[in-house]
Amino acid sequence: MSKDKKYSKVVPELRFSEFEGEWQEAILEKFLIRKPEYGINAPAVPYSDKLPTYLRITDISTDGYYLKDKRVSVAKEVTEDNYLNEGDIVFARTGASVGKSYKYNITDGRLVFAGFLIRIKPNEKKISSELLFQFLSTEQYWRWVKFSSARSGQPGINGKQYASMPITLPPTLPEQQKIANTLTNLDDLIGAENEKLDALKAHKKGLLQQLFPAKGEKVPGLRFGEFEGAWEEKLVDDFFDVGSSKRVLQKDWTNKGIPFYRTRELVSLSKSEPFGSEIFISEELFSELSKKYGVPEIGDFLVSGVGTLGISYQVKAGDKFYFKDGNVIWFKTGKDIVPDYFNFCFQSQHYQKQIFGQSSASTVGTYTITNAKKTKFWKPPTKDEQQKIADCLSSLDDSITAQSEKIEALQAHKKGLMQQLFPNIK
Repeated sequence: MSKDKKYSKVVPELRFSEFEGEWQEAILEKFLIRKPEYGINAPAVPYSDKLPTYLRITDISTDGYYLKDKRVSVAKEVTEDNYLNEGDIVFARTGASVGKSYKYNITDGRLVFAGFLIRIKPNEKKISSELLFQFLSTEQYWRWVKFSSARSGQPGINGKQYASMPITLPPTLPEQQKIANTLTNLDDLIGAENEKLDALKAHKKGLLQQLFPAKGEKVPGLRFGEFEGAWEEKLVDDFFDVGSSKRVLQKDWTNKGIPFYRTRELVSLSKSEPFGSEIFISEELFSELSKKYGVPEIGDFLVSGVGTLGISYQVKAGDKFYFKDGNVIWFKTGKDIVPDYFNFCFQSQHYQKQIFGQSSASTVGTYTITNAKKTKFWKPPTKDEQQKIADCLSSLDDSITAQSEKIEALQAHKKGLMQQLFPNIK
């Protein structure tokens, strides 16, 4: 898109009926109070309310929100102009986060922005800063980021480049503001639903602590009334056949067939995240391995043993795959243990602390078959109590999944709405 081209005869696919006229195409600097500015370079220090709060690239979420739980301070004398003000927008200028943006909100507190961020001050008499911030989520913007940042060896966009960024805007401020309000209200709704999701996750975390005995105790702090008797701390090796897969050589990998999972795929499976299998083995080899050595069955557990530790996946009906030996530990369905119950044992602090304690005591970053066998878990006196706990926590997991899907649907709705409310300029 040329800098010299002032107007483009474009209109959005979806428009409020009271507005008409062609949208304007111009460059960002025409709508700024002054030139883009760089932040201050200084080391971050632990957060203190006696020092300025320091906003870094890592303190901004992928969707442009300030991550208050990660806040830090800066031990350097700053001026009033180093602080962000209402309406200011900052951009990441280098690295993998280049193009990421954040619009300052006074509810985030007073923030000093770091040197790897660039601030712009939109002129509210010419442009709605909220509409501009929404524009920074469009496909048009991210195409520009990809093109502009790839022009040098190190991914990066400087202040001059941001100032020359092409934008397409409604011809009047009232239309800009109406679009901005529509999308902001949708953001607020998504934010409220995310808070509900966080509350459900916090509730589950609390239940996981209460439904299992605390250190030094033999019964949980919260128990269903029909059960009694002391719990026992048992070794995994007493109830599960712990091992790994039969080694599959790299020469036997194929481009299609039965999926062959490593730790990275296991992590995605455990989080129910979509992923594409990169490695496969043939149907013939899978059949041979199945007959000679067995393959994961419903209720078995696969546990990450290298790199990302403490991740488990419970095999489900319909699963058909094989996995890499050494990287992944295989817990074959245990005797006298309800698999769904053990799934939550694995998620408990009691179990997770042992995984990381054992890995640091031996080889850093590994959880071995030997360590897995001697890991302890809490066992209630009866399988009925195991099942009741599993049902309770599974029901909460279902609520968390439903809430996550609701948020994903709202996010998809916003994405579709933005594609219609902004002209798609290529």
